[in-house]
Amino acid sequence: PHNPHSVKCRLAAMQRDASGASEEEESELSQSENDDATWVSWFCSLKGNEFFVEVDEDFIQDDFNLTGLSTQVPFYEHALDLILDVDAPRDAGLSEEQQDSIEAAAELLYGLIHARYIITPRGLAGMLDKFKHIHFGRCPRVFCQGQAVLPVGQSDIPRTHTCKTFCPKC
Repeated sequence: PHNPHSVKCRLAAMQRDASGASEEEESELSQSENDDATWVSWFCSLKGNEFFVEVDEDFIQDDFNLTGLSTQVPFYEHALDLILDVDAPRDAGLSEEQQDSIEAAAELLYGLIHARYIITPRGLAGMLDKFKHIHFGRCPRVFCQGQAVLPVGQSDIPRTHTCKTFCPKC
């Protein structure tokens, strides 16, 4: 899927602005810029990311909540800027491979931030809302009568286990 928040798209927009884009290019650019979706909402809407809740931007901007994550994520500053939709001109000197690495790092960083966020009162409220609206799915067992399920992570270490679902009736 096309990511209007990717480093590549932001670089292309900066280059078009600098070179004086045609009307057709400007309309395409303004269309993607008019998408009010943030990187966080775009990421959470992707197939396979249904279990994520949108983390509040003020939570992400609070350095206390990010303590220790810079050592776990490569390209930490760039990844954080991407998550926060910060247009940083320093991205212009990066290779395509580095840009891809930054996007992967942003996904990893968001997952780590999300794990911290969902144990806060606001995060729990977001998870409860998704649970009540059955965003996580239903238990397939007949005896559970379509009970809503909750996602459960088996490890705090990214990519060690897949997310499972928990049925309160089972």
